[in-house]
Amino acid sequence: MASVLGTSSTAIASRSLVSPSSKIAIPSISINPGQSSGRKFNGGIGIQRRPQFHIAVTNVATEINSVEQAQKLAAKESQRPVYPFAAIVGQDEMKLCLLLNVIDPKIGGVMIMGDRGTGKSTTVRSLVDLLPEIKVVYGDPYNSDPEDPESMGIEVREKITKGEQLTLTMTKINMVDLPLGATEDRVCGTIDIEKALTEGVKAFEPGLLAKANRGILYVDEVNLLDDHLVDVLLDSAASGWNTVEREGISISHPARFILIGSGNPEEGELRPQLLDRFGMHAQVGTVRDAELRVKIVEERARFDKNPKEFRDSYKAEQEKLQQQIDSARSFLSSVQIDHDLKVKISKVCAELNVDGLRGDIVTNRAAKALAALKGRDKVTAEDIATVIPNCLRHRLRKDPLESIDSGLLVVEKFYEVFS
Repeated sequence: MASVLGTSSTAIASRSLVSPSSKIAIPSISINPGQSSGRKFNGGIGIQRRPQFHIAVTNVATEINSVEQAQKLAAKESQRPVYPFAAIVGQDEMKLCLLLNVIDPKIGGVMIMGDRGTGKSTTVRSLVDLLPEIKVVYGDPYNSDPEDPESMGIEVREKITKGEQLTLTMTKINMVDLPLGATEDRVCGTIDIEKALTEGVKAFEPGLLAKANRGILYVDEVNLLDDHLVDVLLDSAASGWNTVEREGISISHPARFILIGSGNPEEGELRPQLLDRFGMHAQVGTVRDAELRVKIVEERARFDKNPKEFRDSYKAEQEKLQQQIDSARSFLSSVQIDHDLKVKISKVCAELNVDGLRGDIVTNRAAKALAALKGRDKVTAEDIATVIPNCLRHRLRKDPLESIDSGLLVVEKFYEVFS
């Protein structure tokens, strides 16, 4: 499988979504140097407006903006320092899967399985710095999208129906950690006890699924998650909505999130129903090269000694990655894939006896996202070869007598069909 992260050969410019004072010109990185075609394009994420909704948008007052910026800056400085994504050594397959899901959230998330101590959780949490900004309704607990009815909370829909003006703001995509010991009420939401006692009214208190809407929901050691929480995740992942029935209250809210899970296969298998909900599957192995291991140990020691200084040393590379993600997101809608390639993808899925059509859909989406990341408007067979093992590996039927890795089976079938 082709190497996934390489040196920069193309500069891609993009208009930043933040204020002019914080705008930074950032070069791009390129995958497979020499194969990217140079391309410049502007803009954020192109979203088509739905004609049935007419939204009047008011600009947020300057005072509110300045207060928000100050609050964001203070919150950022007080946060626990995160290891930079650009500083992760090796693990290219895992990093590529994560980047493709940030570019196109509809891929459906990533399941990362591998040995303990291989940087799975560190890599996922390091995504926080690279997440782009999205447009949301100010003060809405569900991060409602003002231009997509499917991602709107009920209150926002009612305001639009009444013709009320919406105040919009830009915010970073949320990453929500789901602890193994979380209760169902905390995940789904529950009755607001404070309002019930003080005001005598039944009110809903949103849970983690509401916070994760249009963001990322990360479950570490997902194979150890309690069955009742797995059922909740399955329900929300299938419908994109979370419905809560509590004490006479019935409420539904959007819960469309990128589901990212990590775990060690030695600690238990994942339920096949949940495994199928992950768009991609990355396998992580322990680094065997002694020099590389020494480099990883030294880098980690530098980070532990002085996190701020270590993060500053990778600032340029982080900004370069962030710029490329923004550019790829804005360019994604214009990427095309030939009908002949689509037929071959489906033929691979059919000959591997993959159940359902999720494998076909995810492979098409992931290949387009990879082409956008490379700055191209057309998907090639090489793009498909890079992503198809990650899209189909976990969807094959398990044969206990089979010794060959399922990812290798997918690669063999790919070359057989595409030759």
